[in-house]
Amino acid sequence: MTFNGSPPPFGRALCAMVTPFTVSGDALDLDRAGELAADLVAGGCDGLVLSGTTGESPTTSDAEKSALIRAVREAVGGTVPLVAGIGTADTAHTVELARLAEEAGADGLLVIPPYYSRPPQSAVEAHFRRVADTTGLPLALYDIPGRTGTRIEPDTMLRLAEHPRIVAVKDCAYDLMGSTKVIARSSLAYYSGCEELNLPLYAVGGAGFISTVANVAPGAVRAVLDAFDAGDTAEAARLNQRLLPLAELMMASGLPGTVTVKALLASGPVREPLQPADRETADGLRKAYEELLSA
Repeated sequence: MTFNGSPPPFGRALCAMVTPFTVSGDALDLDRAGELAADLVAGGCDGLVLSGTTGESPTTSDAEKSALIRAVREAVGGTVPLVAGIGTADTAHTVELARLAEEAGADGLLVIPPYYSRPPQSAVEAHFRRVADTTGLPLALYDIPGRTGTRIEPDTMLRLAEHPRIVAVKDCAYDLMGSTKVIARSSLAYYSGCEELNLPLYAVGGAGFISTVANVAPGAVRAVLDAFDAGDTAEAARLNQRLLPLAELMMASGLPGTVTVKALLASGPVREPLQPADRETADGLRKAYEELLSA
């Protein structure tokens, strides 16, 4: 599927990749990161988002973020889009992370509104424009008010869409009406960041997804869009329903997706304040995962 007559800027099937740590959690496991990245691309991911929510960006250092980009770039080569999460509560720090990500080899930047301070929309817009003016990389705006406390309002999106380097949105706003409005009135590529909206958003003109569940089932998540693009909407709906039990356990069980992914993958511990899934939860996740693979 093309988006507005051209391919989406970062592909259509992206994984919000976890960040592997060593057993102690004190350091990155860069070898494992490279292995995971290569497996995800082989499994059907067009691109990877590093150091996002699922990548535990609040608890990784600036140096670790850069090292992760370099390790994954080496593992997947130069043709796979790598989008670096750089969002912080501080505009100056976000600008510095943008520069570091570009130097490390990122292809794009994922930027949230500044959190906690809850700036008005004029300040949110100024923040994004400042970051977009910092490097030559394209930006994806990350609209996730449930975590940041601040929405990127549709009218703000439409104004920001006029900037030549603001090209995409990761949509976790749970406002299909607002998202559809922006899709219709701009060239922004909308990526679903909520598993249950991957297919609905795609059906109204979205560009694809940035998926946490893709860490463990990249082919199954992508297959939904493949069926839709082939014109078989009934099959797309069936495949989407087949994913539901695992997606619900991973994303709506009261635990962050980072925790549930790492309960299924050999990618090291989570960093505090997160805590690992308990045995009962991990067993339930494995059962749902095995049932998906056997379906």
